[in-house]
Amino acid sequence: MTAAVDAPGLPAVAKTGLFKRWPILRRLLRHKAFVIGAVLFGFILLVALFADWIAPIDPNRISIRNRFKPPDLTHWLGTDNLGRSQLSRVAYGARLSLAIGFAVVVLNAVFGVILGAAAGYFRRLDNILMRITDALMAFPAVLLAIGIAAALGPSSMTAAIALSAVYIPRTARIVRASVLVVREMEFVQAAIAMGASHLRILGKHVLPNCLAPLIVQLTFIFAYAVLSEAVLSFLGLGAAPPTPTWGNIIAEGRQYIREAAWITVIPGMALAATVLGLNLLGDGLRDVLDPRLKISQA
Repeated sequence: MTAAVDAPGLPAVAKTGLFKRWPILRRLLRHKAFVIGAVLFGFILLVALFADWIAPIDPNRISIRNRFKPPDLTHWLGTDNLGRSQLSRVAYGARLSLAIGFAVVVLNAVFGVILGAAAGYFRRLDNILMRITDALMAFPAVLLAIGIAAALGPSSMTAAIALSAVYIPRTARIVRASVLVVREMEFVQAAIAMGASHLRILGKHVLPNCLAPLIVQLTFIFAYAVLSEAVLSFLGLGAAPPTPTWGNIIAEGRQYIREAAWITVIPGMALAATVLGLNLLGDGLRDVLDPRLKISQA
């Protein structure tokens, strides 16, 4: 009875067990934006993971007979100018787009944390590293990614590297700001006075207390990476056709938008739903994890 009073409006499963021991999960379930974002992104993620079952037709299988078929019971999302199944191409495109976004997040989590922690903890490195990040951040993100991708050549790996190089400086700045605050706290100074090594202090005391802003930042970077990857693919700097990505599907269909609008509209809607879902997830995480915005709940 007590749990029901403490957490009104939550599903029954959220009032017991793990949710009772982890109040952050309870607050996240109460956050409407987070729940909506989780549903949107979860749906896209399931489509990407189970593309083989959802769309068993080869996304590159050409059928000129069926070109420009509108959505119907046979072709749920219609076909394109070569008769290829749009359902298969959008589903497999989701897999590649999310894989590139995830790769960018992982690279940011590794190198952004290393650069930010080094700059925030070691005063001698701060000025050097931050001037480098300032130089990279002086360029508009998409233009810098286009320049790097054009120099390296079009491919999925190139897109991941280009987008990582663009967003790592931003992640490093977030981590550095958190490390600068945590480094001056009493428990860190006590560890220094006891003779703990720098790596131990960073790994055990400093970085665990910087996770909240880092997680929020990585969520937004995931959204930016998916959107930017679509831009690179649209411009021919991502995965080379016929490999399906949302960007190159939209690029291929733009010249047929009057005859077959679904070719561009459907992957565009999938891209918008993914970015919206990730942004709502980030907003929810920020509201719950940021102590300046967090509202204490019983």
